[in-house]
Amino acid sequence: MKKQLIDFEIESRREAGAGCVLLKMRPLGAEMPQCEPGQFVEILVDDASCTLLRRPISICDVVDDRLVLLVKDAGAATHALCEASVGKKYSVLLPLGRGFWVDDNVKKVLLVGGGVGTAPLLYWGKALTARGIQPTFLIGARKSADLLLLDKLREIGSLNLTTEDGSEGTKGMVTAHPVFKEDFDLICCCGPLPMMKAIAAIAKERGIQCQVSLENKMACGLGACLCCVEDTTSGNRCVCQDGPVFNINELKW
Repeated sequence: MKKQLIDFEIESRREAGAGCVLLKMRPLGAEMPQCEPGQFVEILVDDASCTLLRRPISICDVVDDRLVLLVKDAGAATHALCEASVGKKYSVLLPLGRGFWVDDNVKKVLLVGGGVGTAPLLYWGKALTARGIQPTFLIGARKSADLLLLDKLREIGSLNLTTEDGSEGTKGMVTAHPVFKEDFDLICCCGPLPMMKAIAAIAKERGIQCQVSLENKMACGLGACLCCVEDTTSGNRCVCQDGPVFNINELKW
């Protein structure tokens, strides 16, 4: 899939909770390229004076040829993005990386997300629905205020929640949710590394296919800087090029 460098303009923004903002951006002077669920973009945040490199952001959705990003205020660059006004323009490199995939024999899919790791699951859930597969979502957070995109996820699949403090859904970690008693053909996961490793362990024990979206630190997004290298069963691989989505059997977990 050809990478393109396109200027995008913020068309709308809304607060998404948990220090996050949902940005809808339209391409300028070019068509919106085809993007796969699980891929990401690299965005140049030129209004953050201390930021020199582009910032990787997961593709949350593509709606009416518009790019949708869920951005968490976590540093100078993401703070600038969260504070940006409608009409602000940014240079974006996309689409990048390998996304999620599904085999023809897969019928029942569980999508597990935590924090901003929920973002790519929205686009993936919509893609599964288009293939005739209604996904089951399991979203976890420390407290109810940290749960993201719930209204959108409810529109496309069955939604299950966990919170560590019990303020919404099942109390505890996502791995304690009773949804794991059901039989799934595939589990896809994105979120904190300990959560993904725990989900991978469950999948391996039960013989379920499992894909995880890694969040290794990235700089170039093109496999040139080697910042995001992951030690896999086939040697060192760049997460930005060979991932970010991997089958767990490819990882040394």
